[in-house]
Amino acid sequence: MPAVVKCPTCGKDVPWVQENKFRPFCSDRCKQIDLGAWAAEKYVIGGKPGETPSADLPEDEDD
Repeated sequence: MPAVVKCPTCGKDVPWVQENKFRPFCSDRCKQIDLGAWAAEKYVIGGKPGETPSADLPEDEDD
């Protein structure tokens, strides 16, 4: 039995199967709504401007 997740946009149950080309979304509509929210800057990723994610990682010892 496949895992079931909630669509991030509408909350509908979505089976996590390869045949669902919109996963984790239930439909193209929900996928586009989410993309539009990112484009409208309704979502943000935390951090300071110009800060690189690798700044918190340890240095490589092979250098």
